[in-house]
Amino acid sequence: MRFALVLAVLLGSGRAASAHNGPPFPIMQKHAAGPYLLSIWADPNVGKGTFYVFLDPPAGGKLPTDTTVEVGVRPVTGRLPEVVYPATAKTLWGRFQYVAVANFDREEQWSIHTLLHHGGETSEATTNVAVTPKGPGRWEFLLYLFPFVAVGFLWVRAMMRSRAPQLPTPVAGGETS
Repeated sequence: MRFALVLAVLLGSGRAASAHNGPPFPIMQKHAAGPYLLSIWADPNVGKGTFYVFLDPPAGGKLPTDTTVEVGVRPVTGRLPEVVYPATAKTLWGRFQYVAVANFDREEQWSIHTLLHHGGETSEATTNVAVTPKGPGRWEFLLYLFPFVAVGFLWVRAMMRSRAPQLPTPVAGGETS
């Protein structure tokens, strides 16, 4: 009973975790955009979606220092106008990338419009992505956790019974074994 009470207090007092249905996945690979090869990985969830834009410069070249990236999103249905989000330049594992965070209000197909600004020019690429729902909420988490807690409870109960002191059994003739 105490265990259940402690578990309920711990789970009930925590903050809601941000949704995540898996790692980012590629939505565009090695697409020619101006002088670059563009790759985009995405983690598009309802609420906030993250886009990772990788640019490979031409062979033997480098990215101009004035390169900027923007990611525009709009529903494929056209119910909302395109909203453009600036991407922040970052270096991760020795590779240069741009990260943009976009807002999504619904689970549906969205058009992703990437704008590359480099050396006074602009290159573009467009693709579509399905925005995924938010992850499970607190009650779903408890529902999914229940079988593991039940098995743990049964295991602890079995261990407690197996460690109970064994009483000697009486044998005929008044002796104990």
